[in-house]
Amino acid sequence: MTALHAPAAPPVSTPFRVRTVDHGGIAAVELRDDAGGARAVFALRGATLLDWQVEDGGEGLALTDGYRSAAELADQNGVRNGILAPFPNRIAEGRYRFDGVTHDLLPGVTGERLIYHGFLRELDLAVVETQASDTGASVLFAGEIRADARPGYPYALAFEVRASLGARSIGLTITATNVGDRAAPYAAGWHPYFRLGDAPLDALELTVPATHSVVTDRKLLPLAGEAAFLPVAHSPLTDFRTPRRLGALVLDGCYAGATADEDGLIRSTLRDPASGRQLTVWQRSGLVHLFTGDTLARDPRRALAIEPVEAMTDAFNRPDCADRIRLEPGASRSFACGAEFSAAGESATPCSTPFATV
Repeated sequence: MTALHAPAAPPVSTPFRVRTVDHGGIAAVELRDDAGGARAVFALRGATLLDWQVEDGGEGLALTDGYRSAAELADQNGVRNGILAPFPNRIAEGRYRFDGVTHDLLPGVTGERLIYHGFLRELDLAVVETQASDTGASVLFAGEIRADARPGYPYALAFEVRASLGARSIGLTITATNVGDRAAPYAAGWHPYFRLGDAPLDALELTVPATHSVVTDRKLLPLAGEAAFLPVAHSPLTDFRTPRRLGALVLDGCYAGATADEDGLIRSTLRDPASGRQLTVWQRSGLVHLFTGDTLARDPRRALAIEPVEAMTDAFNRPDCADRIRLEPGASRSFACGAEFSAAGESATPCSTPFATV
């Protein structure tokens, strides 16, 4: 008797898909919503977001300002949309002390000793998983820093970065695991440059629910101890607890003590009052750094960097950050953040990005 077999099920078709692409000479992965028109492109190098667009009013609306070519990505000017690990922002003079040992991230360098935003953004990562469904798509990148790979950082870390796209949202979850045999200093962050199409930056309104600003010296390094934190009502940095037009403000500063909503998420918003379009940037914890991009080599003041960071500048040198940055052998820590677009009359629902772990 001949066995009967059920016909093979047809492949499941979903509006979201994931594919590899060449983006201006950059090897990348594209997440796309064929039904709704949303699109995000991430470089294999550093899982760097190169482009995020949504469809609004029948046209593609650019929501970030990323690197356009392989040369720009290699140059890293402005750290456009870069993931910041194993440290965000600056380490004073490129030196820090951890567990009784002094480390130099810039051995042999004299004169200006400037290092910032870690090494992950320069790593070529592997794609280890992709997902697509009716509501979103994601890609999981993986890579590692070996203990002998970087001067002044003798620690071994394995990274996973999950990047996700929804119809109106984008999300990142950055996870580091200490695969070495000793504790490591570690903190993460993200450096996205947000825009609302071609709306001038000066015309946009910003809200950041932070109660304090971080006070720095002329080298943009925070003051020691509690002197680093000043209530925004008495700070030289602008108070954004209520919506404020950016105008001609020049911003390059950090905000702390942000008030979370009932679900535990901290939400900052960038809004175009002329069109009613809005971006809501969310993060589970940490601080918010703002930068108006006035010193960028290309298109200064075209977009606003709203940077969710796990720890403040120079955290490796601060006793008050010692517990926050310490990652024990075998331990893992994740930092999640993302953004949600809403058009005029729509309500934003941050953290709705599928596959984003928060």
